[in-house]
Amino acid sequence: MTAGTEPVAVPEALVLPGVLDAGQAAATVRSILADQRADGAIPWFAGGHLDPWDHTEAAMALDVAGEHSAAEAAYRWLMGHQNPDGSWYSAYTDDVVTDRSRESNFCAYIAVGVWHHHLATGDDAFLEQIWPTVSRAVAFVLELERADGTIAWRRDEDGTVPDEALLTGSSSVHHALRCALAIADYLEEPQPDWELAAGRLGHAVACHPERFLDKDRYSMDWYYPILGTALRGAAAKERIERDWDRFVVPGLGVRCVSDRPWVTGGESAELALALWAVGESDRAVEILRSIQHLRHEDGGYWTGYVFEDDAVWPEERTTWTAGALLLAVAALGGDEATTTVFDGAQLPSGLPDDCCSGRRADR
Repeated sequence: MTAGTEPVAVPEALVLPGVLDAGQAAATVRSILADQRADGAIPWFAGGHLDPWDHTEAAMALDVAGEHSAAEAAYRWLMGHQNPDGSWYSAYTDDVVTDRSRESNFCAYIAVGVWHHHLATGDDAFLEQIWPTVSRAVAFVLELERADGTIAWRRDEDGTVPDEALLTGSSSVHHALRCALAIADYLEEPQPDWELAAGRLGHAVACHPERFLDKDRYSMDWYYPILGTALRGAAAKERIERDWDRFVVPGLGVRCVSDRPWVTGGESAELALALWAVGESDRAVEILRSIQHLRHEDGGYWTGYVFEDDAVWPEERTTWTAGALLLAVAALGGDEATTTVFDGAQLPSGLPDDCCSGRRADR
């Protein structure tokens, strides 16, 4: 349906000197469209698997490029593949389920994408149509809420739920709950339970790292409390400074893990988006410029680079890497839908929970 489609023009928000000119931005958009299947699914790459989170991130990038029909097709794919309990499986390859676990942040992220899509299009009819899908997804996720306000990171194939929460995943779920509340407010569908859950989860992410599994070596655990809108102000900037030298490799990008010589485009672009959200736009641009060595001539981006071996690895160009970069550029360029979703100031905060002063997004 969308493969080979060439955007006539890209919005000015996707042009960023030293990162993307108009032709390069259009080529990156085409690289995502070329991998989108006729049914709307956006796998990691042609022939690769799809997970619901990265599928949604790529769809959001299509919306910032003005490819709203392709983005809607991606959300319709989610509508058509939702399980009766409101979840999606963790991996699909050509519509065959290849991982039957159900991860909470994968299932929640549709709310971020759908609110972003509505802000980009103003399509009330589609929002009303997809609302039951979003509502069921949130209900599934909140079934995994733990007593301390965190969200268990998955439900296994046999139905069991490990009593474990991930900081990155819960940060993403917190963002999704705030977007879900924005949708509910817009449609005049009050959700007091969601408000309470969002407040409890935001408190846990901002103030209680001990409630999560220790994944400190992963850069996502460094910046995701900011990207997920739970952390703002001085505390966010302190967090950035604390681990900057541990994760950022000047001129190359951001390490996926602190103890490996591997920089990745997705983490780099997401860090740039988090930096923009706390007013560090100059640093954000520098990070995006530093990963242009990952760019392929077709406009796509390699997933990562092992700098000690001077080797691209893995040898795949992923739609979500391209999508993350486009979203970061769009935020820096002032795209309204993207800035509203990732700044967080205009999103409902949920019911307040006691927390360290100045740390929470709603303080």
